[in-house]
Amino acid sequence: MSRQEKLAALASTGVTKAELDNIDGGTARGTTAIADGDGVLINDAGTMRMTSVETMATYIGTKVGGGMEFIASSGTISDAASVAFTGFDASKYDSYKFYLLNVVPATNAADLLSRVSINGGSSYDTTNGSYYTTQDYAYMQVRTSIAGASGDTTGVSGTFTAFNPAYTGGYRLFLVEAVNETTSANYVHEVDAKAYKANEGTAINAIQFFMSSGNIESGEITMFGIVNS
Repeated sequence: MSRQEKLAALASTGVTKAELDNIDGGTARGTTAIADGDGVLINDAGTMRMTSVETMATYIGTKVGGGMEFIASSGTISDAASVAFTGFDASKYDSYKFYLLNVVPATNAADLLSRVSINGGSSYDTTNGSYYTTQDYAYMQVRTSIAGASGDTTGVSGTFTAFNPAYTGGYRLFLVEAVNETTSANYVHEVDAKAYKANEGTAINAIQFFMSSGNIESGEITMFGIVNS
C-alpha cells in the first residue's frame, strides 16, 4: 500500500492528528479531570481495548486489601423521612463505614437513629431487644438531642461503622464516633459501641438512618466499603 493510500485509509477512520498525538509517549500531559463515563485505553493481552474508569476503579479496589472504596451517597438531603443504603456485597467488602456530614433534624432535640435489614431493605428490624448496648433497644442511637431549631445547620457529623455485617456466627458489631450541636448549643463527643444480636445466622444487607421525630432536614451521608483482601 502506497503512502497516499495509507493516509487515505487513516483519514477514513475519522482519527485526527491531535488524537494520534495523545498516544505518542512524548506528548505533553494534560490536566483534564477524570469523571464517571470516561474511557481508558488498555492493552488487553495484545489487543487494544477501551474500558471505563469505573471498571478500572473497581479493579484497583479489589487489589488493595483493607482499602476504602466509595459505594454510594445520599446526596444533599432535603426533608427526607429516612436515608437507606443497600450496597452491601460480602464478596468485595468486609466492613462498611458511613460518613455523616451536618445531618440536621427537622424537629428540635430529635435523635438520629439507625436500623438494619436482612432482606435488602424491604423491611427493617424494629423489634425491641434486637439492638443492645447497655440495654435493649428497637434501634441504634447514633446521636441524641440534636439541635434542629430554625437556623440550626450544624447537626451531627461523624462516622458509623458496620463490622462484618455478613457474619453469621453471632453478634454484628457497630461503632459510632460522632459529634453534634445539642439543644443547649454545646458540642459533645461520644463513642458508643453497639452490638446487634437479632437474626443471628442471617447476613445484614441494608441499613436505614432516620430521626426519632420528624424528618431529616438536611446534611449528607456517604457509604464506603472496606475492601477485603
